[in-house]
Amino acid sequence: MAKLVETFPCVPSTERGRGILISGDPKSDTILYCNGRSVLIRSLQRPQDVEVYGEHGYAATVARYSPNGEWIASADVSGTVRVWGTHNGFVLKNEFRVLAGRIDDLQWSSDCLRIVASGDGKGKSLVRAFAWDSGNTMGDFDGHSRRVLSCAFKPTRPFRIATCGEDFLVNFYDGPPFKFHSSHRQHSNFVNCIRYAPDGSKFITVSSDKKGMIYDGKTGDKIGELASEDGHKGSIYAVSWSPDSKRVLTVSADKSAKIWEISEDGTAGSVIKTLTFTESGGAEDMLVGCLWQNNHLITVSLGGTMSLFSADDMDKPPLLLSGHIKNVTSLAVLGGNQKTILSCSYDGLIVKWLQGVGYNCKLQMKDNTKIKRLAAIDSNILLTGFDNKVWRMPLTDNGFGAADHVDIGNQPLDISIAVDTPEYTTLVSFESGVVLLNGLSILSKIDLGFVVAASVISPDGKEAIVGGQDGKIHMYSVSEDNSLKEEAVLEKHRGAVTVIRYSPDLTMFASGDANREAVVWDRETKQVKLNNMLFHTARINSLAWSPNNKMVATGSVDTNVIVYEVDKPASSRITVRHAHLGGVNAVAFVDECTVASSGEDASVRMWHIEPQ
Repeated sequence: MAKLVETFPCVPSTERGRGILISGDPKSDTILYCNGRSVLIRSLQRPQDVEVYGEHGYAATVARYSPNGEWIASADVSGTVRVWGTHNGFVLKNEFRVLAGRIDDLQWSSDCLRIVASGDGKGKSLVRAFAWDSGNTMGDFDGHSRRVLSCAFKPTRPFRIATCGEDFLVNFYDGPPFKFHSSHRQHSNFVNCIRYAPDGSKFITVSSDKKGMIYDGKTGDKIGELASEDGHKGSIYAVSWSPDSKRVLTVSADKSAKIWEISEDGTAGSVIKTLTFTESGGAEDMLVGCLWQNNHLITVSLGGTMSLFSADDMDKPPLLLSGHIKNVTSLAVLGGNQKTILSCSYDGLIVKWLQGVGYNCKLQMKDNTKIKRLAAIDSNILLTGFDNKVWRMPLTDNGFGAADHVDIGNQPLDISIAVDTPEYTTLVSFESGVVLLNGLSILSKIDLGFVVAASVISPDGKEAIVGGQDGKIHMYSVSEDNSLKEEAVLEKHRGAVTVIRYSPDLTMFASGDANREAVVWDRETKQVKLNNMLFHTARINSLAWSPNNKMVATGSVDTNVIVYEVDKPASSRITVRHAHLGGVNAVAFVDECTVASSGEDASVRMWHIEPQ
């Protein structure tokens, strides 16, 4: 029996030079955002409470609650809109193919009967309004010639729809059935976002020309604009109204968020507060998304960090929620009273999580260094990437120290630390052999004469096990002069060996292969201790032992995590189905009965395992 106890979720997918949309439900105080094919529902009161909807066949772009909070409409890059329930396991109500290309924005009408979606039509219509239950089109939306980046539905009757896009136009439609009413070209660059005030009296547009324009909500006429003094110095990507329709929040590429007071008649908007952020100095500090919901002001940076400010006390430092945007490739668990979990993603981001707390801090590798593997001991982290380098950095209580590296001349595959050796001897494998490192100095580089796929070194540094592309496992003793002497060759696997791990008491080791099989071996007799571990349907990516040596967890491309008990037949396994959308990349035991897993969905999850 496996139960999900904690999720360290991914953050919204972002794109340089584009705004992103996060939306929410004021009643339940939750927000919605998209990453990959997942739509995440996250509580603002308890940010650790996360639910994930993963039924889209393509990358999701935008999701919105219906005004009554009962339904969610989400759209993806293929032009499909799915309408699904917020309760009882996200039951699908309807699926419609709305546009021929990517959908950038969608909005519900206040009576929950209509939805308008806009985006890239690939030569066909760029905006479409339709009935939420039947999908019937409601009117024609002429007037745009390029991708429509945002649309807004007037929240009060008479209904109106306003749209804006890459052709610098702001178009206004009345209906239903909706038809073209008027067009405005006051902006001189892409118009990124358009939003109606909650009372329906006016709407606002913001653009890459650093300006914001205010229009009358009923007639669509321009009535004012945001003051240029104290304004943004870069493209404005998103705007959100306060619940009382008197103020707006804007975010920009100049790395600032501003709160504007909008005059009663809508003729002017003036800055009343500029929100401050701790900057890391890079482009990832640009702000690309925002939301004003109840008492929360939320901004999203290009690096994915969400900052939660309180509308009552804007000088109070924000609560930061961060995580991975790209797939998490490796995990490491560090001991102590409060377990620390380190995860690294392919794009070179390392995140430190605390069990029971969540996000603690993060480090982005310089020069866009891509990371493949991570190994950690209490005071140091070792990383391998795609650039022939092995990186080492000290780990401090509140972050990471400066990174150092050594070039081993080949692309590293696997990395393993002999934790009981004085200088932490490290074994790094590459395609045709292995390298032994002491700190960051190379002790020896050995060509093994076969294609290497996985490797591990014993904690005392005296034995190394190397798995080959041909499925054979080679056991070596490590001599004083750091050369390897082959002691045995084990044959059982029918595919390339992808992972090998010692049990904590060193009496056993386990291996997994690309042909979905895992094997537990006795280290002394070199015989198979547990076989028939054939319950995955695809390549095994990762493997981990429980601290008490009784359980082995495997993670696979088939999205499942399987936990086997060593003393029982493999058929009495515990399976966590669909642990990660797209596949599981790493597993690690946090304690005797808790497994952490990470995968292609950029999230880290903790599962409580109850042996049967």
